[in-house]
Amino acid sequence: MSKPTSTYRVQLTPDFGFAQVAEIAPYLRELGVSHVYLSPILQATPGSLHGYDVIDHSSIRAEFGGAAGLRELAEQLAAHDLAIVMDIVPNHMNTENAQFRSVLKDGPASPYANWFDIEWTGGKVALPVLGDGAEPKVDGEVLRYYEHEYPYPGHYRLVPYTEGPGYRRFFDVSSLIGLRVEDPAVLFATHEVIFWLLDEGLVEGLRVDHPDGLADPRGYLESLRRRSGGVWTVVEKILIGEERLPDDWACDGTTGYEVLNRITRLFVDPAGADPLISQFVRRTGQSADYRAVVARSKREVIELFFTAEVERLARAAGADPAEVAELLAAMPVYRAYVTPGEPPPPASVELIEEIATPKTRELAQKILYGPAEAVTRFQQSTGPVMAKGVEDTALYRWYPLAALNEVGGEPDVFGIEVKEFHEFCAGMRPHTMTTLSTHDTKRSEDVRARLSVLSEMPEEWARAVSDWSSALSFDPHLDYLAWQNLLGAWPITPERFAGYLLKAAREAKTRTSWVKPDAAYEKGLREFAVQATQLPVGEFAARIEPYAMANSLGAKLVQLMMPGVPDVYQGNEMTDFSLVDPDNRRPVDFGRRPANAWDATKLLLTSQALRLRRRLPPAAPYLPLFATGEAEEHAIAFARGCGAVAVAVAVATRLPVRLARRGGWAATTLMLPPGSWHDLLTGSRYTGRIPLAHLLCRNPVALLERT
Repeated sequence: MSKPTSTYRVQLTPDFGFAQVAEIAPYLRELGVSHVYLSPILQATPGSLHGYDVIDHSSIRAEFGGAAGLRELAEQLAAHDLAIVMDIVPNHMNTENAQFRSVLKDGPASPYANWFDIEWTGGKVALPVLGDGAEPKVDGEVLRYYEHEYPYPGHYRLVPYTEGPGYRRFFDVSSLIGLRVEDPAVLFATHEVIFWLLDEGLVEGLRVDHPDGLADPRGYLESLRRRSGGVWTVVEKILIGEERLPDDWACDGTTGYEVLNRITRLFVDPAGADPLISQFVRRTGQSADYRAVVARSKREVIELFFTAEVERLARAAGADPAEVAELLAAMPVYRAYVTPGEPPPPASVELIEEIATPKTRELAQKILYGPAEAVTRFQQSTGPVMAKGVEDTALYRWYPLAALNEVGGEPDVFGIEVKEFHEFCAGMRPHTMTTLSTHDTKRSEDVRARLSVLSEMPEEWARAVSDWSSALSFDPHLDYLAWQNLLGAWPITPERFAGYLLKAAREAKTRTSWVKPDAAYEKGLREFAVQATQLPVGEFAARIEPYAMANSLGAKLVQLMMPGVPDVYQGNEMTDFSLVDPDNRRPVDFGRRPANAWDATKLLLTSQALRLRRRLPPAAPYLPLFATGEAEEHAIAFARGCGAVAVAVAVATRLPVRLARRGGWAATTLMLPPGSWHDLLTGSRYTGRIPLAHLLCRNPVALLERT
């Protein structure tokens, strides 16, 4: 099986299944991708719009067309020289499945008892479903509670929905129960169809969802690689700061969030940090210290969502639950990479000892050196606390520049030097995935491109916000986030905007929440959304559009041409101004034509870059190029290939507002690698040292191929 040169992510839904993907095969081939990257395809909860709630690992989802439909899709794609990459979910499945029902009926005696990560109490497992005082009712051989149905009698006990379950779950979602794929029998049973698809050549690559939830992700990936024959595999692993994927994880890399965040920072002006943070603090009353907000948010979600997990880990470690909570809250990354029975990596020892206090030092030693269950459960608990505490709380509370508030991002880190970015690229795995937008990003790449402009013009932005706020205000904890996202997603309907604000407010948990929604507050929020979309925000969006377009095209070029396997999220070959899910999972019009110059240029750039990637050696060397002259900081450039054998050059404009204010490129030049170069976007030809004012006169980016 060949490794992809690029992928195109498609979100399957009951209304957009295998037959519909087959219909767009000619379009995707013309676009230049090599592999179609499908969201989960195993049988999920009926009507599921995402597929991560699998209920039957033995069948391909009927709503998409079943096994026959998938086979036909593979044939249609192959006819267009395309292949399939599939998203798999080894960590969890929905609780409404036949195997778990067997466990609820027969308890530890069930043949499926080893499938699930259950903590039995008196031979029963706690199910958190009780809510409003209504009593479950016996109906023949089943016990009914609203839409829930359980065997009667059984090996379970119903508890209030606010309590934690008697099993490991996905984050705080009690309807998703953790699987024990560390057991070879469970691994085979839940991957039988996946292995069949690989064996038949119907699938050529895998994206592994949430490996941090697994007891032994390293062992799982080793088993997967051994059974799959080494098929291209990437993992949805969130890396923070300078953290890198362990060398002993048997995969090709991650799904690219660490790349996404660095590319975003390339187009953010660090000079905007102080004025934007000051404005944020002044308008929201929030702390200027992001790390303090993170610490507080993590402590809150531990108390709100993870009491059961803390207590289970405390029992395993023989520790005080308060100490467990403190150590979990202090963890700055999603995993410590400690394996029971092995010496912990030096970096892991340094990390754990650094965050330990005198109170938690004994617990920290147990997390590093055993007992085994304590080591494992700590690894499985840090990810959920990071996800809920940072991604789903702190990022909705601290947002001086929301372009930086992304999964795995650090919103208090403004900008990145070009040299630092080049150094990062030099250390990348050659076949890791790169991305700018996903089904889980908080904002699409073009929303971030617009918002990044604000880092270069904080004073103008402050005046605009002041004008809008004078005309309309609602909640100081939300308004400043609202104005940023209204600008970033403009034009947006009141319904879409209200949906976003409702989710943002509930995630922030300051005035309303998913657990305790405030009906009056949420009614006011919807009214605010309607009125906000009637303000002249579009005038500001139009004024900054040339700069936003430059950021958008620059980020796209860098992502498509840097090391790794570039992924294009559905529809993002042209402009897409989507916010967090479900907004970014709306149906895509694959037949739409470019509506403006931004659309047309982004589509041309994407198709030319993807086609060039198909002609480029997969692991072509990365050669940093540096501009020389007064405006040199405004260029990011590199070649793929080396010296005289370089075959492609990418050049992008960064910080375009400051560039315009200083009068443009002036005498700034770039030395191209030896040879003659053809600009795929303009048709021009170049050799030697070239003035950037000439190279970038028609587009803020250039993509050159050696002739």
